[in-house]
Amino acid sequence: MGIVAGVVTESAPGERRVAVVPSALTVLNKTGAQVLMETGAGLASGFPDSEYSDKGVKIAVSRADVFAQADVILQVRSLGANPETGSSDLSLMRPGQVVIGFGEPLTAGDAARALAEHKVSFLSMELMPRITRAQSMDALSSMATIAG
Repeated sequence: MGIVAGVVTESAPGERRVAVVPSALTVLNKTGAQVLMETGAGLASGFPDSEYSDKGVKIAVSRADVFAQADVILQVRSLGANPETGSSDLSLMRPGQVVIGFGEPLTAGDAARALAEHKVSFLSMELMPRITRAQSMDALSSMATIAG
């Protein structure tokens, strides 16, 4: 079995985005990754669980289940970018896990240190180079385009 990618409901106050939209699952499925999603994670963005399960996503009953089973956690706003409620996720993370999302590691040093102390790797999307070679991973430009 391949990597398990977990998608959780965004917990930052007012956050309506979801880390993975149903149309992106075609690419994820081609990698051989299994996707596990917290129930209701896409609702604030207008995507019911059925749109994910129809594309092969397993729906988890709880946030804790996603953290327990996933090798990689996909979030829009991770610990550093979500100081209000993100710290509660830290207790659910385990050594060796990888978190991918926005995390503001340059301004939220305490959060970055906490992840490192828990031996959790963090890939901060806002630090992806904004160059032609990395254009498909330029999350900042994508968010700016969507926001207008």
